[in-house]
Amino acid sequence: MGSLRAHVTREQGERSVLSEHILVIDAGTTSTRAMLFDRAGAPAGSAQAEITQHFPKPGWVEHDPQEIWQASLNCARRVLGNRSPESIAAIGITNQRETVVAWDRNTLEPLARAIVWQDRRTAQSCANLRDAGHEEEVHRQTGLLLDPYFSATKMRWLLENAPEVAAAAEEGRLAFGTVESWLVAKLSGGDHISDASNASRTLLLPLGEAGFSESLCDLFGVLHGALPRVVDTHGELATCDPGLFGHPIPICGLLGDQQAATIGQGCLAEGETKATYGTGAFILANHGTEIPRSEHRLLSTVLMQRGGKRTYAIEGSVFVAGSLIQWLRDSLGLISDARETEALARSVESSGEVVIVPALAGLGAPHWRAEARGLIAGLSFASGKAEIVRAALESIACQTHDLATAFAADGAKWESLRIDGGMSANDWLAQDIADILGLAVERPRFVETTSLGAAIAAATGVGWYVDLPEAAEAMRGTVDRFEPQMAPDVRTERLQRWEKALAAA
Repeated sequence: MGSLRAHVTREQGERSVLSEHILVIDAGTTSTRAMLFDRAGAPAGSAQAEITQHFPKPGWVEHDPQEIWQASLNCARRVLGNRSPESIAAIGITNQRETVVAWDRNTLEPLARAIVWQDRRTAQSCANLRDAGHEEEVHRQTGLLLDPYFSATKMRWLLENAPEVAAAAEEGRLAFGTVESWLVAKLSGGDHISDASNASRTLLLPLGEAGFSESLCDLFGVLHGALPRVVDTHGELATCDPGLFGHPIPICGLLGDQQAATIGQGCLAEGETKATYGTGAFILANHGTEIPRSEHRLLSTVLMQRGGKRTYAIEGSVFVAGSLIQWLRDSLGLISDARETEALARSVESSGEVVIVPALAGLGAPHWRAEARGLIAGLSFASGKAEIVRAALESIACQTHDLATAFAADGAKWESLRIDGGMSANDWLAQDIADILGLAVERPRFVETTSLGAAIAAATGVGWYVDLPEAAEAMRGTVDRFEPQMAPDVRTERLQRWEKALAAA
């Protein structure tokens, strides 16, 4: 077995022989789940719970941190069932990234609702910083742009507007973190750490430095002492309180959800690219050990870190993807289940020139227009439910095309694209992405590669495998392939309609 290598400690080797599974906690935006994976990457159990979305004002999106913790713990206990906790080799955690949680480091109780990555309340603060000329230096250091998407301005908002957070800061009790940091604190009984992939999404971590920058904290008005210690993405990072599961299970993998999906797709060589279609859509291209520098408003981010050594990625982030389908279901009542969308899209020959620009939370890369709002264009009396649903799906491919253009302009042209996430299970959508891009699209049979990537990281971290490539080779399954079929003139016409609608959003 790959785990029994010379570099692995005796303790790790013994645990590897006795244990059978990796437990993954995947704390997403709309739900949290727990999954078990065996050594071959096959899922051996799953439990899921929805997370309540709070929208107190237009542009505001919040979660209850206590709900995230309880749902994650309950799902983990449900998926373990009657299994012995000793059968779990390690825990891997993956999470919605930029979302900010504030808690009391003494009591481990939350001090306010979490501000979710989709939240736009700090748009003016970001505009003020841009107007003051700070974006170029921030981008140079962090690889990110001044947008409310990222964590730092959310932290500042909580310090200025949440009295319990301000009081905790004054008394030295405040802990800030992203969701994986919050879960580790609760699981371990107080460890305050954040992995490098999540830390790189805060606007506070220079890509070439080991920890958070005091000067960036000063710029954003964030208390440096409230931030966690930055650690590797895989290795023995923390240990669960034995009272939770009956055994002190090590936490050996921590990854932001998009970095986890990149690893789960096996994009471990420079240039390999994946797109995850979940609540949003996120495309990452492995850039190797050199810090990427985008000239076309893409992001540079940490993909993974082991022994303090980093691998980086170029990233394009689309804010609204699967959440658009959820909106069609919950707000407009056009569908009762997301699975209906494929049949509806196939039921008509085209969208009838209906175009949807899904800027319900502004526009992300490469446009970065926080002020943009959603738009439905091209409606006529011939437009029905099927046309609107098809247009919603088509918007996903069009947004992906915008990113492909930006990646190519930065010298990172895609040769193919590996897709995953819940939306990618839609065969019509997968084919439409291939058609609009004019590229082959690969999709694994097991589309929840975010959870799989966390399992691969934890399996490597605990010593099952010598490195991530070996783990990915053992644990990644088979793929389906979609080849482009759309006529060039049809593609051109559709993209022209998209660009016209985009300009009006």
